[in-house]
Amino acid sequence: MMYGAFCLAIAISTPALADESKPASSPTADEAALRFGAREQILDVSLSPNGEMVAFITPGPKQSTVVQVSNIASGEAKAVNYADGNPLALSSCGWSSNSRIVCRQYGIAEREGQLLAYSRLGALDADGNNVRALGVFNRSQRYIQQSDGFIIDWLDGSAGKVLIARNYVKGGGSSGEIGVQLEGLGVDLVDTVTGKSERIESPDENTIRYISDGQGNIRMVAIDEALRLGWQTKGETTFKYRALNSKAWKPFSVYKSNNNEGLYPIAIDTTKNVAYVLQKLNGRDALFSVSLDGGMKTELVYANPLVDVDGVIRVGRQGRVIGASYSTEIRHSVYFDPEYEKLAANLSKALPKLPLIGIIDASADETKLLVYASSDVDPERYYLFNKSTKQLVEIARSRPALDRMKLGTVRPISYPASDGTVIPGYLTIPAGSDGKNLPTIVMPHGGPASRDEWGFDWFAQFFVNRGFAVLQPNYRGSSGYGEEWYQENGFKSWETAIGDIIDGGKWLVKEGITNPQKLGIVGWSYGGYAALQSQVVDPDLFRAVVAVAPVTDLGMLRSEQRGFVNMKIAQDFIGQGGQIEKGSPTRHAEKFKAPVLLFHGSNDVNVADNESEEMHNRPKKVGKKTELIIYPGIDHQLPDSTVRADMLAKSAAFLERSMK
Repeated sequence: MMYGAFCLAIAISTPALADESKPASSPTADEAALRFGAREQILDVSLSPNGEMVAFITPGPKQSTVVQVSNIASGEAKAVNYADGNPLALSSCGWSSNSRIVCRQYGIAEREGQLLAYSRLGALDADGNNVRALGVFNRSQRYIQQSDGFIIDWLDGSAGKVLIARNYVKGGGSSGEIGVQLEGLGVDLVDTVTGKSERIESPDENTIRYISDGQGNIRMVAIDEALRLGWQTKGETTFKYRALNSKAWKPFSVYKSNNNEGLYPIAIDTTKNVAYVLQKLNGRDALFSVSLDGGMKTELVYANPLVDVDGVIRVGRQGRVIGASYSTEIRHSVYFDPEYEKLAANLSKALPKLPLIGIIDASADETKLLVYASSDVDPERYYLFNKSTKQLVEIARSRPALDRMKLGTVRPISYPASDGTVIPGYLTIPAGSDGKNLPTIVMPHGGPASRDEWGFDWFAQFFVNRGFAVLQPNYRGSSGYGEEWYQENGFKSWETAIGDIIDGGKWLVKEGITNPQKLGIVGWSYGGYAALQSQVVDPDLFRAVVAVAPVTDLGMLRSEQRGFVNMKIAQDFIGQGGQIEKGSPTRHAEKFKAPVLLFHGSNDVNVADNESEEMHNRPKKVGKKTELIIYPGIDHQLPDSTVRADMLAKSAAFLERSMK
């Protein structure tokens, strides 16, 4: 069933790491695959309101996950809850009080022949006792919620209460059953210990989002009128706001997601009585503040002339906005709060080899901060910073199995596309290499509405460890560089995107970095699509293709959107007409020259596994070489250390034998 309670807490140990006593300078491919394929040891982390306890989500065997609670002073850690990943796995946790934790579980289930992702909220004591589901459902409801709710305000942590946006579904049961006559998204103040709730906002069928001010007040609502009428959403969202101490809704903005037009609210600051929004400025997302006093005065807070501002930096249980973030060659943070600007500078001085630094969580009084730091060759490390004592103490590391493994330095580069456009990207060379005549992989990112950034990448670094150079291009169609760079997106503008990726391979050969007989392409999701479609456009360039969970047929991808309220938006994003035939690698199997290796999970809700099956079968019919590995019960991200290690080991072996 698609609903369920949390598991009772059981003791469980995390998987043993590889033997660190063995020399790590020259591991076998299988040994390296085990280390790089191991899921990061910290999947999520949060700090208690008093700053004395930390809750970690760590991986267990297969797809399972474990909640562990650590006492910072004593260093004692205890596993307090467990989800076996079949189908539910823990995805995030936070503290509703110093003794109570609220966690979200995520899973995939099949319903009427269709795979659906869903999530559930639950609470438990810090020692694992008193487990309680926090969603609402009735036995006679007309359908099962994909999400039973999500936390929109953690409040101050003193009483164990939180604001939850809950999904209600009408049913035909008795009138005394909870929620039986309610429909839509509402907001309840929920006691996470007793489960008792107080209605804050009545459920509404066309409301899709509520925004709190972090102090228990709902100041903004997002409405999609099409949903009330049972229509397909058009991606047009109407935002309304409330003035201070008022219950009346006032117009704020209309946002159109298909072209990112309008004001898109991301946070509210009640102290300043403003909403922070993203809006286009000279073709790029910029951060503005809009007054909520009735005047709607709009002021520019921060804009970058080269890239999009992609979010705000928030701190504390109230989610107070203290800065903005964006990424050029490396991620940057701009702080508006003088105290945190100074703190960020001091942290950078204290951790000079870990330039990617951010604040994850804070105690209620903000005297203790949970901080992460990383670099291109050092995966995330987690620290507790005490403002009072100025102490910075490391409390956890995400990938200790990679100690003493050879990692390559990630270098920002750029190269010319065939039309002269300069394409940015990152090049990683094996440690100790002279950077010439190397076996090389071009690795386009997924999305396509995404981009690669400077930092640690376990997927790329595995191949670098095996002796490959890796190029990660931010081709046109990538997000983050403004609307001109994004074009129509990587599907509708696939010819430009794939052309940029192919030009990256040609540049590697021209520069002497790559041995042209040992140039391959590896991609995941849209990156897998790009890897396959490169064979259609230029079948002579790449000697081997590895595609993980790839899109292979745009027509099939369009069909997978049926039955969802955003079907028309998703299908428009993919495109239609002649480009479906021209842009689908399955339909041009006769052009392929390089051997192809495909991986896919059978529980993939992003891209159906039958796309890889089709990509495997069509080339075989015309005498082409393809291999397909399906992982039963695994989703798009392959969230299983054993599965990831298998995928890496098989990929390395395939590339080596294909590029001899």
